Amino acid sequence: MTIESSQAAAPSAAALRHPEKRNRPESAPMRKPDWIRVKAPVSKEYQKTRDIVRENNLVTVCEEASCPNIGECWAQRHATMMIMGAICTRACAFCNVATGRPGALDVMEPANVANAVAQLGLKHVVITSVDRDDLPDGGAQHFARTINHIRDKSPETTIEILTPDFLKKDRALEVVVRARPDVFNHNLETVPRLYPTVRPGARYYHSLRLLDQVKQLDPSIFTKSGLMVGLGEERDEVLQVMDDMRAAEVDFLTIGQYLQPTPKHHPLDRFVTPDEFKAFAQSAEGKGFLLASSTPLTRSSYHADADFVALRDAREAKLAARK
Repeated sequence: MTIESSQAAAPSAAALRHPEKRNRPESAPMRKPDWIRVKAPVSKEYQKTRDIVRENNLVTVCEEASCPNIGECWAQRHATMMIMGAICTRACAFCNVATGRPGALDVMEPANVANAVAQLGLKHVVITSVDRDDLPDGGAQHFARTINHIRDKSPETTIEILTPDFLKKDRALEVVVRARPDVFNHNLETVPRLYPTVRPGARYYHSLRLLDQVKQLDPSIFTKSGLMVGLGEERDEVLQVMDDMRAAEVDFLTIGQYLQPTPKHHPLDRFVTPDEFKAFAQSAEGKGFLLASSTPLTRSSYHADADFVALRDAREAKLAARK
């Protein structure tokens, strides 16, 4: 049995989750090609993962962002925790996470995340969050507390974080970097030309600078960033973003297909072919990334555990070659 990932929500559901998009024109999602279709999540391990998430009162980006890989990942007990609530203060045109006014932070959440990581037996965990522009530090301290709780509970687990941009939050980045995650991921998402329509609350060069600053603050932390394609970008623009990332010393690049969550979201321009994704991966390798994952179903945390091992091995090989 198959399902079409990121299926369009009913108009009423979309209006509830995305009130800011209520008056946007509708653009019906295109029928997905065979290479995008995924199996429905029906395994026992999927249910066990779901139960652990619920028992610890946690939110996952897998569910909130309608990730097409949830069945595969949760069957392997790989869930990406989304901290600081399920409501985002931004209104990105591509994202299915609900927009609105968030509530207060859950002070027990860092401990609950650590408990879930231990229960799931994760060797590598990815922690992301909604944007919290309402908080003085953008949630930086909450990220740091979560990292510290995981370190205390599961000292052998490697930690990857996927952060917001901390726009206009002075010293927030330093707080997160001092907690020493193994991987710091911040997605550029798309090419600069499309930011006003795709990611209007963000600034391309601020996000790029954020990644560069992580390396300046702690060169030992791996940095990672991702792009969606199929939004209307040109190939040369994607290659230029790769160059920008390498200038900021980004180690790991992910590229995946944009899937339109509802008719009110940014329209899908086209489905990029698997061969085009392979060509992007080859270009990234030639530009010096330690690792690149470029497939239609690639997402930031997809196969993150195996990718971290490959990333670490690639760095060691590069250092050995210099001796």
